[in-house]
Amino acid sequence: MDCVEQSNADAEAPSVIDRYFTRWYRADMKGKSCEDHCILQHSNRLCVVTLAETHPILQDGCAIKSINYQISNGCSRLNNKVSGKSKRGAQFLTDFAPLCRIMCSDDTEYTIYSCIRGRLLEVNENILETPNLLLEKPSTEGYIAVILPKFEESKSITENLLTREEFEAVVSKRKVEAGHVLFQGFDSKAVCVFAAQSPLLFGGRGRVRSFSPVLQGTEA
Repeated sequence: MDCVEQSNADAEAPSVIDRYFTRWYRADMKGKSCEDHCILQHSNRLCVVTLAETHPILQDGCAIKSINYQISNGCSRLNNKVSGKSKRGAQFLTDFAPLCRIMCSDDTEYTIYSCIRGRLLEVNENILETPNLLLEKPSTEGYIAVILPKFEESKSITENLLTREEFEAVVSKRKVEAGHVLFQGFDSKAVCVFAAQSPLLFGGRGRVRSFSPVLQGTEA
């Protein structure tokens, strides 16, 4: 009995990310559908920029061809040099400052943005050598960058971001809207045939399976 109780307790234990960070989101970054970003905010003000689980890079199953922190001819995030308590030399970022560009194996390129204002403390050079970290552990070893907001802005920077609950509502709405588009132009017979052949979308013949929230937690 004790073993069962311990097992249940371990299964329900929050991840390290959930214990020490608050998740914030930016959906459809710069108007691009599903290009969602996640910002993990620590109590010490540090913010870690990651891909949201709904981002096409993580959903489409494509391999990563390249990751480039060279934003322009005169600006590379790899040249960011920080020193001292005042973080001298750190590049200052606006909400929509590009951090890197990721090229997938299907030649689709995605730009990842800062999402918040602050000083760039570091970028994750490990993903340059091991791109799969971005796919396998996006919230931990596969993070994009670490940003430190100004002290006076540490609370206001989240005003334009979504909470986890708000983001899940956005994702659920997308799926409902996608379902409506799916059925446009289908007659009733075609819908029944499609339902019978599509177990991922339907729970049985002619019956739509309820959509559950996409985010059920991340890596431990």
